[in-house]
This record gives sequence, structure tokens and C-alpha cells, in this order.
Amino acid sequence: MFYIDLTNEAARREVLIAPVITDIVHYTHAQLRIEYSIHVSHWLQGNLDYFLKTQTNLLVVEAKQEDITKGFNQMAVEMISLDQWEKTPAVELQPLLVGAVTTGEAWRFGTLNRQSKHITQDLSLYRVPGELEMVERFLCAILASKL
Repeated sequence: MFYIDLTNEAARREVLIAPVITDIVHYTHAQLRIEYSIHVSHWLQGNLDYFLKTQTNLLVVEAKQEDITKGFNQMAVEMISLDQWEKTPAVELQPLLVGAVTTGEAWRFGTLNRQSKHITQDLSLYRVPGELEMVERFLCAILASKL
């Protein structure tokens, strides 16, 4: 038996988050971009941790310092950026943008209604490994849907 020290972000990303994301790509055949750079304006630019694309876009943000609240705020800003990005499908084609924020051990989901500009946060926190199957089903369902 061996143990992996998960006290830093790189370890959590490689051991906990990346395997879930690659499973989702395998099941959905989504295009995956890691550290994907977008530029909307001087104020809205940066790198998306994980950007998955089928007919629906999905953003996954790693919560820095294992802080889900700050991670959700980061995800909200990134969803606003995606809403205004020229490569995002028109509002009529994708009225909702969906994101997930994770520490690797916990996952929380959120949406941006692109017409009302309203962000909704799922109050549930899904734990891994206990609820891993549920998390993977959610992620696959998002990418398989036409939101």
C-alpha cells in the first residue's frame, strides 16, 4: 500500500481531478482543453482550468487552496467571460452555461442563464469517492444535453 500526499494543488489536480475529467471525455467524446486561454476584454481574460466541449460547453474549475466558495466565485467570473466570448455558441443555441468547481474531493455545480444573466449555485456538495458515480453522471448528462 502507498500513500499520496494531496496537500498541494498539483497533486490534487493530477490524482483526483484529471482522472474524473478523462473518464468524462472517454464517455462523451468531448473535446478537452486544459489551461485554455480566452480573451474577451482587458478585464475578462485568463485561463480556464478545464474546458469541455460537445454541443454544450462545460467549465470545470479547480478550487485554489481547497476553497469551494472562492472557487465558485472564480467559476462565475469565467462563465461570464464565456458568455461574452465570440467562440461561445449563440444564446439561442446554448441558453445556459454550466460549470463545476472542485477540490478533487468535493464538487459543486452552477449555471449562468445567459438571457437573464443570473447565476445559480447548487447548494449540494458532492463528495468523492462516495458520490463519484453521481458526479460523473452529472458531468456526462450535461455534455450529452442541449442546454
